[in-house]
Amino acid sequence: MIPFNKPALTGSEEKYILEAMHSSHISGDGKFTKKCHEWFENNLKCKKVLLTTSCTHALEIAAMLLDLKEGDEVIMPSYTFVSTANAFVLRGAKIVFVDIRPDTMNIDESKIENAITKKTKAIVPVHYAGISCEMDVIMDIANRNNLFVIEDAAQGMLSTYKGQMLGTIGHIGTYSFHETKNFTSAGEGGLLIINDERFINRAEIIREKGTNRSLFFRGMVDKYSWVDIGSSYLLSDLNAAYLWGQLSNPNKIIENRMGNWNSYYAGLFQLQERGYIELPSIPDACSHNAHIFYIKVQNYETRVKLIKYLDTFDINTVFHYVPLHSSIAGVKFGSFNGLDNITSIDSERLLRLPLYYGLKKKDTDFVINKIKEFFI
Repeated sequence: MIPFNKPALTGSEEKYILEAMHSSHISGDGKFTKKCHEWFENNLKCKKVLLTTSCTHALEIAAMLLDLKEGDEVIMPSYTFVSTANAFVLRGAKIVFVDIRPDTMNIDESKIENAITKKTKAIVPVHYAGISCEMDVIMDIANRNNLFVIEDAAQGMLSTYKGQMLGTIGHIGTYSFHETKNFTSAGEGGLLIINDERFINRAEIIREKGTNRSLFFRGMVDKYSWVDIGSSYLLSDLNAAYLWGQLSNPNKIIENRMGNWNSYYAGLFQLQERGYIELPSIPDACSHNAHIFYIKVQNYETRVKLIKYLDTFDINTVFHYVPLHSSIAGVKFGSFNGLDNITSIDSERLLRLPLYYGLKKKDTDFVINKIKEFFI
């Protein structure tokens, strides 16, 4: 069987987890959390990072930092995971969905400005498949309208836009270390990336249950107390140790995934030329991390048949998001601005192929051949 995903395991993780287990500190902000923080701040060249229990929680902290109130509006694509919207709905915001681009499945930057009202507080671009949104345009819109930009870069670790790491362009960014991502912290985990210094101190407080505990441990206050809203968002140091095992040699993961991504692209290019499928498009300004390899087929019915066909050969393929604006909660907490020309149609055409660290070329070749057999 060729599964859709396997969590990355490079061989170093066990050593560091055992080291963490035998230490005197396995809860949050221990030795390995500090190592990971240092690695990210050095490699992302951002103001501050904070490991969290999930990307969902990193987004929730971001929403708290914006001081959203009932009636405020946040603009984002409908083609995204529910956490992107939920984090802001929890603060009372209304979600304003806009259409996506067909080439990258990212938010259509040309649709954003028409969705802005006096109530708009933020734009949340989602870097689908680790491929960047058009960030220059988005930041220009935000700056001209005095809006915050929160990058949902859950899938984008080590991808770049014009040489800058995703998650470091907006005011705040977020990563995911869920087991389906390129890098994982033993199943769950996330990262808050702070690029605007105004948010650093309060982010630490919110992450520490609303207390100034971080200041206390740095000797800046003589005791810590409850000073703001917050929750328990610290990642266990055991999880951080697992992640550290992967950060110690990140190219090992990226190179393996990129090799398989390129194999898929080359092997299926003939089907695109003949009009059977569409392959991912990588804009010139972007470098990507081979997080997802997807194809887009003619329609929903073709996708259903292809999934069933590949399943007979024990090839596990999956579709992705059901557009949020079509969901029960999406209707309740948001609205779609403009026309839905791409989001719904292309969401029904997209199919993700197996892609994970350790996938072998013989497996990608097998998948390619079976897809060709289906169409030709």
